[in-house]
Amino acid sequence: MGERRRWDRIFIPPFVAPRMAHEQLQRASEELTAGAELADGDERDRLERQAEQFGKLAETGADHGRLARHENALREIEAATGDEVSDRIDAAMEAITAYRETIEGV
Repeated sequence: MGERRRWDRIFIPPFVAPRMAHEQLQRASEELTAGAELADGDERDRLERQAEQFGKLAETGADHGRLARHENALREIEAATGDEVSDRIDAAMEAITAYRETIEGV
């Protein structure tokens, strides 16, 4: 009994971490939806599409390459919007960064 085996340690089921990570993508989607409501014209349309895509990614996950492409698009949109929309895009980018920290790769 004095000897601890590897499997005696605390076990966190593997489905917990991915679910929590995917919640970050859902949060990004929600922030982008809120930003779209504050935006006008083309930026509104683009944010709505980004929000929809992140909603889908929250279910499936994404790799670094795909997320980088989304981040580039969000930076372009952010450059064309005001402070309130920019704050929402920044919050979405923070959620994306938090998600990226949970996946392997770059």
